[in-house]
Amino acid sequence: MTPKPLCPICEARAPRRFCPAHRDDICAPCCGAGREETIDCPFDCEFLREARLHEKLPTVDPAAIPHPEIELTEAFMNRNQELAIVAGRLLLVSAMNVQGAVDPDLRDALDALVRTFKSAVNGLIYETRPPNMIAAAVQDRFQQELAQFRQMVAERQNGITIPDKDLLGVLAFWQRMELQRSNGRRKGRAFIESLFSLMPPPEAAEPGAPGLVANS
Repeated sequence: MTPKPLCPICEARAPRRFCPAHRDDICAPCCGAGREETIDCPFDCEFLREARLHEKLPTVDPAAIPHPEIELTEAFMNRNQELAIVAGRLLLVSAMNVQGAVDPDLRDALDALVRTFKSAVNGLIYETRPPNMIAAAVQDRFQQELAQFRQMVAERQNGITIPDKDLLGVLAFWQRMELQRSNGRRKGRAFIESLFSLMPPPEAAEPGAPGLVANS
């Protein structure tokens, strides 16, 4: 008599669902426990998609909001709405082009970027680097994309480019958004996934505008 197959993770229960990360059937408890913790779940996994619909994000402690000294007024955000969207797109481009990048890496990269631009606003040339190598790679990619975007803006505006103060503000905004949108899982990408909503449809993308194109 041929024994029934068992879940390759726990080796105790019958597999009930296909896991695209493991490329094998696993049991439902292992799927739920390992989702974005020990399993690198792809965005299109049907069980991840279902879990997203019912996901309760951790409550954010106001005392944990990073860099509270950076005031983001309604007037500032209204004035820099388009810049915030572009910065969000560049964050997505950066995350998607660094293998293994997850929300905690974006958190470290954003903190380093905010500290770097905070120094620039104060007249100092000092780049903060995260010790996390994946976060550092995300930061590098973002800085490259941002430099290209700033150059494009300067060419269109007779040499006038985006002020460091405005970039500091929108980066602080996305740093706070990451805190609100991350699900707290070790390999979670809920924040990264939320950035897809900022991307224009392919037919509406302007030549030279930030897009999901890998330049590896």
